[in-house]
Amino acid sequence: MKLYIKYMVSLRCKMIVKAELSKLGLHYVIVDLGVVEILEDITKEQHDQLKENLLVFGLELLDNKKSILIDKIKNVIIEMIHYSDEVPKVNYSYYISEKLNYDYTYLSNLFSEVKGITIQHFIIQHKIEKVKELLLYDELNLTEISYKLHYSSVAHLSNQFKKVTGLSPSYFKNLGQKRKENLENM
Repeated sequence: MKLYIKYMVSLRCKMIVKAELSKLGLHYVIVDLGVVEILEDITKEQHDQLKENLLVFGLELLDNKKSILIDKIKNVIIEMIHYSDEVPKVNYSYYISEKLNYDYTYLSNLFSEVKGITIQHFIIQHKIEKVKELLLYDELNLTEISYKLHYSSVAHLSNQFKKVTGLSPSYFKNLGQKRKENLENM
């Protein structure tokens, strides 16, 4: 039986979930980010207790199929942008649809209905967060970042960055460097 857990983001979260499952006498096969597979069926009492126990740690056991699917969409996007060595060159809608085996229009409408923003806007937010991270690491220049994240041009990346953050990428980078220098001089 599969259970879906929201806000599982680290090894620590996995350890917490494993411990809570053991406390309830549940045997797991897999404990991965966002999903747990257990050997036996879970009783209503065990489900409610697990839900309550996980909430103490800021983890949320998902019940609703829509919430589970929304969480899967978010995980695919976050994995694609933040944890993949290279952002896929295919159209994002195609990529997400293929990964989740659902029609993209359905996923898009569901996401917008539940989250109040479009999948595209969610992707842009995460791409800009990745740009910020790469700018602060100072290993790639803006052209390389633009290429790595499949922007059509540096100008497109810069415009999107400014629209989301209110700052130009170079100004943001300079702020980060000044902050770093101030910390080093303390």
